[in-house]
Amino acid sequence: MNEIRVLSESERNWAMFCHLSSFASVVIPFGGIIGPLICWSARRNDSVFVDQHGKASLNFQLSTLLYILVCIPLMFIIIGFVLLGGLLILELVTVIVASIKASRGEDYKYPLCIPFVQ
Repeated sequence: MNEIRVLSESERNWAMFCHLSSFASVVIPFGGIIGPLICWSARRNDSVFVDQHGKASLNFQLSTLLYILVCIPLMFIIIGFVLLGGLLILELVTVIVASIKASRGEDYKYPLCIPFVQ
């Protein structure tokens, strides 16, 4: 059964920041994991919505890191470059979609996501 939740603007913003903070990896090594971890840790006890989105973002970033590590040895047989390119495009698109969904107060499930953090 779908429950109607009334979410504050603050909850929606923090959930959105959990996703957008993964772009910190552009500037900081492992920022894609550190950013969502900080946002999620700061507000996970205040809101179930932020907790769900923070876990989803963190799990996706950890999954992406694992997939990148798998792509590195595959680069010796060229296919790793193709897989890495596809992975980076997937990450960019899904993070933007997840951020938009969070700002609207909707749930989002990342594709190819391994649930490391329960």
